[in-house]
Order: sequence, then structure tokens, then C-alpha cells
Amino acid sequence: MALIQLQSSILKHNKHLQFPSFSTIPHQRSTILRISAVSPNAQQLIQSGKVRPVLPKEAGTAMEGEGYILLDIRPEWEREKACVSGSLHVPLFLKDMDNSPITLLKKWVHFGYIGLWTGQNFTMINDEFVKQVEQKIPDKDNAKVLVACGEGLRSLMAISKLHEGEYRNLAWLAGGFNRASDSDFPAVEGTEKLQYATIGGVSYYFLQLLILLQAVGKES
Repeated sequence: MALIQLQSSILKHNKHLQFPSFSTIPHQRSTILRISAVSPNAQQLIQSGKVRPVLPKEAGTAMEGEGYILLDIRPEWEREKACVSGSLHVPLFLKDMDNSPITLLKKWVHFGYIGLWTGQNFTMINDEFVKQVEQKIPDKDNAKVLVACGEGLRSLMAISKLHEGEYRNLAWLAGGFNRASDSDFPAVEGTEKLQYATIGGVSYYFLQLLILLQAVGKES
């Protein structure tokens, strides 16, 4: 029941946001439809109330009024484009530096069919993720941690790992930064809008062109 209410809230919230629509960009697909596939355990944690879902429009209040620490788990190249000022950063995924023949072949295929469009790097799980979070947030019982990523999927995986690591005051940024508006957070650093930091490759230039056309349309 809680997850159904969350789905309704996110969909209602999204109606007020103006996002470019690219049917072929994976990052623009519905987050809610893939929660179960990405992390069934995280879904159970949300349904049971052990993890609190927080919409982007509620994040600023949760941080400033309730003392939540924003934990950004995106890879470094996404965070460099835009990040919330004062947030902590521990990446759940790292760039895959394996250059074996099989991996290089996979990367070539990925670049030809996916990477060229999305601009995404090949990644591998950060095995030290929980340990690195422990170094920055040692108080597992009392610290309130709001876990966030681009579209809310990787953060679900991170929440599962952190809960297994005995963190007990976890919250999830529902829909991720992609569903945030300019006024949802007190301050944002970087050269891009927070909503678009996940998008890369050729799709990024199509996005910039669309934004330019929208701006021209408003002025005319």
C-alpha cells in the first residue's frame, strides 16, 4: 500500500516538471516500474516503513529541518557535472579499468550500440562502499542518511547494502535527482542542471539543442 501511494506521489510530482522526452534514452524511463527488478529487498524496506521515501521537493526540508545527511552515490563523472552543496559522496559504482580482450570486446559493443548515445562508462561495483560510508558517517544508529542517485535505482541498491551494514535511519530520494527542480535543494554546484547530470553522450547534445529551442520558443 505504501509503495502504491509513493508511485502516485511521484507521478503527481512529475506532472509539474518540464523534462525533455527521449524515448530511446534509458535514463528517462519510469523509475517506479523497475523498483522490484533492481532491489526487491529495498522495496520490502520501503513497504515496511524501515526506509523512508522522500520526494525531491521534500528533500530540502528533510535536510535542513530534520537533520538528514544527503549521501550522493553517483559515480564521480556524474557528480562533477552537478551536485548538492554540502552533500557527502561515496560512489556505489566505479569505472571498470579492466582491459582484458573479452572486456575490451564488450566495451566496443557497448560503445557502438549504447555508449555512443548515452555516454556512460563501463562500471563495476565498489566493494568498499559500506566501509567508505562508515568512515564518513560512523554513527549507524542515530545518523539520518538520505541516499540519492540520478534516477533512484542505484540508490535502492545502496540502501540495501547500508541496511545490511546496520544503518538504521535511512531514507531514499524517490525518483532521484532527475526528478528534482531548481528550487528543491538549498544550493547546487557544477556546470549543469542537477536534473540532467546523468545524461551523456550524443543524447546530451540533443538535450542541449532541445533546451535552446524551448528558450527561443518562449522568447518569440
